[in-house]
Amino acid sequence: MSPLYRCGYYSGLVLCATTLLSSCTTIDLSEPRESDRRAPVTRRSPPSKSTTAPSANATTDSAPPVSQSPSTSANKKSGGYYLDDGPDDRIPEGLLDTPDAEPRIEPYAKGPSRPYTIFDQTYVPITDNRPFLQRGIGSWYGKKFHGQRTASGEIYDMYKMTAAHPTLPIPSYVRVTNLRNGKKVIVRVNDRGPFHSSRIIDLSYTAALKLGYVQNGSSELEVERLLPEEIKRMQAARRTDDSLAAKPVAADEIDAMVRPVNAPASSAVAVEAGGFFLQFGAFSQAQNAASLRERLLSTWPENLPRPEVVQSQGLYRLHSGPFNTRELADRAAQALKSSAQLQTTIVQK
Repeated sequence: MSPLYRCGYYSGLVLCATTLLSSCTTIDLSEPRESDRRAPVTRRSPPSKSTTAPSANATTDSAPPVSQSPSTSANKKSGGYYLDDGPDDRIPEGLLDTPDAEPRIEPYAKGPSRPYTIFDQTYVPITDNRPFLQRGIGSWYGKKFHGQRTASGEIYDMYKMTAAHPTLPIPSYVRVTNLRNGKKVIVRVNDRGPFHSSRIIDLSYTAALKLGYVQNGSSELEVERLLPEEIKRMQAARRTDDSLAAKPVAADEIDAMVRPVNAPASSAVAVEAGGFFLQFGAFSQAQNAASLRERLLSTWPENLPRPEVVQSQGLYRLHSGPFNTRELADRAAQALKSSAQLQTTIVQK
C-alpha cells in the first residue's frame, strides 16, 4: 500500500471518526460494547492539511470498535482491543520466549522524521539524541495491521518486538515497563501511532504478551528511550556475555561472584545496598511470591544467595543477590540454569 493511498484512507477516517464521536460523551476502550459497533468506514479523498501519511495503525485508538460480522466468543474474550482487531486465529507457540529487540545505532528514516498532522493535531518527531521518559496508558495492535506497511516502510509483524509511537525517532529503541507487574521488554519503534489522547504507545502483540496485558488490551506503562551511549554499553555487554557463554561456569566460582554483605542476610538490606539481582517474578500477592520461593528452594544451589521476597512499588518480588556487576549476575544465572534448570531475569537496584 503506497504512502499516498494510506494517507487518503486514514485522512478519510478523520471525517468519519468526527461524525461518530459527536454522539458519544465517553468511549470506553477497555470494554467493547454492542452499542459501540459501527458500519465499515468509507474511504474518501484526503484533506489538504494532512502533511504526512500516518502509520498503518492510525485508527487503532481513534474511533469506536468496528465489527463487520456478528459477535463471536473470540470477541467476547478479546479484552480491550477493537472488535475488528485482536490476536490471530492461530497463535504461534513459544512467543513468551521471543527475545527482545536487539538495540543498534541506526540512521533515522527521512519520511517519518517530518512533522505531520492527523485528527487536527500536529506531531513533531524527535530527530536528536535527547533523553525521553514517558508514563501513561499503552495499548497494542494485532491482526488488522499484520502484513501492512509501517511508517518506516517495513512490514508490520505482530509477532516481532516492535512498537508505534507518535514522535519517537524511527527507528529507535525503548525499554517498556509494565508498572502494574514490573515486567520489562525492549522494542524497536518502527511505526507511528496511537493517535488517541489517552494512549502513549502501541506495542506489537508479542511485546504486549510478554508484558502481561494482552487480555486487558492496555496497561500503565513506562517508556524509556535507549540513547546511543547506552546502546554501545549494551552491545559491549553482549559481546562479553557471548564469550562467557562459551565458557562453562564451575560451581565453586559462584562464591566469588556474590557481593559481601556485613549486615544480617536480608533481602531488604541487600536491595538497599544496591547492585544486580536475579529476579524470578513480581506478584501482587505476597503469598504467591512465597509459594514460588518454596518451590525454588527445593532445587536451590547452596552456594548462591537464597531467594527472598522483597516488597517494591506495590509488588512482591522474588530476588537473589546482590552481585557486584551485571556480568557476574549473568554468570550466576547461567550456573543456575545449568544446575537447576531455572530461568531468571537480571534487575539493577
